[in-house]
Amino acid sequence: MSVTEILFTPLLKADSGRPLITHYDDAAGTRVELSRATVANWAAKTANWLRDEHDVEPGDRVAVLLPAHWQTTGVLLGAWWCGAHVVMSADAADVKVAVVPPGGSAEADVVAVASLHPMGLGSGAAVDYNDDVRVHGDDFAPWDAVDGSAPALDESTVDELVARARELGEALGDQPRVLSTLEWSSPSDVLEGFLAVLAAGGSLVQVTNPDAGRLAARRDVERVSVTLPRG
Repeated sequence: MSVTEILFTPLLKADSGRPLITHYDDAAGTRVELSRATVANWAAKTANWLRDEHDVEPGDRVAVLLPAHWQTTGVLLGAWWCGAHVVMSADAADVKVAVVPPGGSAEADVVAVASLHPMGLGSGAAVDYNDDVRVHGDDFAPWDAVDGSAPALDESTVDELVARARELGEALGDQPRVLSTLEWSSPSDVLEGFLAVLAAGGSLVQVTNPDAGRLAARRDVERVSVTLPRG
């Protein structure tokens, strides 16, 4: 099974309405909260878009060059769901699809721009991730099972990534509410700041462009039990 099927699908089945990510952008002054079901919808559309529109097959490289953001959760989970090998380098070799922020670039067969708009509006780019995925299905059914030895994130296989996520998840506690300012600029950030939260059955309060003066109050308002990075 894929990383998405192992770590995310059980959460969706257990309580689809529970918040998965609450995203703050302190520079823009925005707050967006998505349930597990809504993230699953974005992930399914992404997986269908990658497979059906761009012919991404299990093992193909997809570069995800986005910051920590609610849109990034859908891109990552969708890429893993269709068996893609996620890489986090703009100059990685043999990349079939790269998803970049506005103004970003990458070496890839297809470069799509994710707007990072708080309401998910399109970017207006030639290949517009947000607008393009909307026409794809809300459910995804893999054509082939993803093997545990398949590459998943940079040098890690599916089995290795899941095992490490579960190890880190245990340290977070049971169903934690996690506040994080990690930027997801590296595989370790994605593991600690996203996949570990999934493995623990928790929900994430992700802050982009954090205002240090607001973080303490936000911990109280959001009833946070864990803060990342740990001091």
